[in-house]
Amino acid sequence: MRTILVTGATGTVGSEVVKQLASSDQRGQSVIRAAIHSQNKADKFKSDNKTVEIVNFDYNKPDTIADALDHIDTLFLVTLPAPNMANISSSLVKEAKKNGVQYIVKLSVMGADEEPGLVIGRLHRQAEKIIEDSGISYTFLRPASFMQSFLPTKFFFGQTIKTQNAFYFPAGDGRVGFVDVRDIAAIAVQALTDDSKHAGKAYTITGQDALSYGQVAEILSNEVNRRISYIDISEEDSRRGMKQIGMEDWLIDAIMEFFSIVRAGQASQTTTVVEQITGRKPISFAQFAKDYAEFFK
Repeated sequence: MRTILVTGATGTVGSEVVKQLASSDQRGQSVIRAAIHSQNKADKFKSDNKTVEIVNFDYNKPDTIADALDHIDTLFLVTLPAPNMANISSSLVKEAKKNGVQYIVKLSVMGADEEPGLVIGRLHRQAEKIIEDSGISYTFLRPASFMQSFLPTKFFFGQTIKTQNAFYFPAGDGRVGFVDVRDIAAIAVQALTDDSKHAGKAYTITGQDALSYGQVAEILSNEVNRRISYIDISEEDSRRGMKQIGMEDWLIDAIMEFFSIVRAGQASQTTTVVEQITGRKPISFAQFAKDYAEFFK
């Protein structure tokens, strides 16, 4: 019997991993434990995931980490971008090893292995190296930007799609291999339940097509039946907007760094990893927009 702990279980990717793990485990071959920080989220999570164990989890409270990892052999690791990600990862991996965790599937980011890479990529690579050095078996998932980032309920810039029929980025005509988190989760489930095939590997996960933000606006317009526009704004205006909503300077700098490589045409990589592992084509942006159309109303 495999016992799997999913951190970030109410987040964009983690919630989908739990959902797919639970639906695929019809014969009860795994114990699925969801690590949740907020009690309010935990209550709703329990009603939606009746077969999943719920545990309190806070990276800043070592006792919750030890309790969550008790009798866990497989860990799905999600760490939010933070300047101290390496310290957080180090503490957690040490506790995981102490508790006998045998295998870690880490949600990383595309380009984490590039040198010198971007700030976000370097933070994730530091965490990856901590896992490698621990001796615990691992798989790294390195996805491109999420399609779900455009949802008004998920991220700040999605709100303007709903309220202004527009979204604003300093991305020029650069293209990105946007990926649906359902595809990331599908690969995560494969990795979490069959380490014999996936241990020691790193997967760069993208959609099938690299799209410009202008193309994204056209697809959204077609699927939600109203005109949605992409506004190519200056970096200065973008920084000002993020500052106004309270984002930290280091994160603003990291996001601007990402958009600089988008504008330079360096974020358009696509891979066939989704098809190789799941046996089907990646979910298209049009299908994503169709499936989530109600969120944009």
